[in-house]
Amino acid sequence: MLDVFNGFDPVVQAFVATLFTWGMTALGASLVFLGKKNNQKVLDGMLAFSGGVMIAASFWSLLAPAIEMAESNGTPSWLPALLGFLLGGLFLLMVDRLLPLLEANDRFLYDIKDKKAKHRTSLLVFSITLHNVPEGLAIGVAFGALAADFSTASFTGAIALALGIGIQNFPEGTAVSLPLRRDGMSKGKSFFYGQLSGVVEPMAAVVGALAVIFIEPLLPYALSFAAGAMIFVVAKEIIPGSHEKGNGQIASLCLMAGFAVMMTLDVSLG
Repeated sequence: MLDVFNGFDPVVQAFVATLFTWGMTALGASLVFLGKKNNQKVLDGMLAFSGGVMIAASFWSLLAPAIEMAESNGTPSWLPALLGFLLGGLFLLMVDRLLPLLEANDRFLYDIKDKKAKHRTSLLVFSITLHNVPEGLAIGVAFGALAADFSTASFTGAIALALGIGIQNFPEGTAVSLPLRRDGMSKGKSFFYGQLSGVVEPMAAVVGALAVIFIEPLLPYALSFAAGAMIFVVAKEIIPGSHEKGNGQIASLCLMAGFAVMMTLDVSLG
């Protein structure tokens, strides 16, 4: 089957591969249907778990690959990671200040009544969706590099990258849908927005495959940018939000569990 897939156009290969990664995001988001009761301790623990997933993904899925790419391109290894990370945090700081203006007329989260919860979930969904853009670009570049005859490109390597990103997208889908449910959104809508965070990957993959020559040098900056955005959200909203109901110990343990799960997936599939 892989031999047949290998004969497709690289743009088609990238698109199909990221349909798989999107599907894994949706599968993770579907876990929202398993819970029956809105136990506050469980919901706070799930919110903290999502924070741990985001912290681990920020390094192993984003910053570490950015540093490796910079080294292979002859760029100082620390430069793209530093610039992209700080710019990502500053960008989310601006988004954080603009969101109250946008949320006033926003029907996206209209059924979340609490303004603080609405703000937190808006940032969460935005940051994880933003994180999926460079992942989609990375897959697109991996397949596009095959057509460009880059010496380091290989079909099996591109497949392995898509497989690794797809599997790590499973907890990321959960990291969106469960906090949405925690803050009062229905299970159906929580799932919908959870899987929707992954829909940007196929679109980004097509762009990456089509423009591989131009996008590859920018990927370290894009990956680091997404990492900075995610760390900002975890520090400002996820950790404080998971502690605000007095469940700090459970939240701390769940954050460590989320970090451990995502770290294990990233390192074992890296």
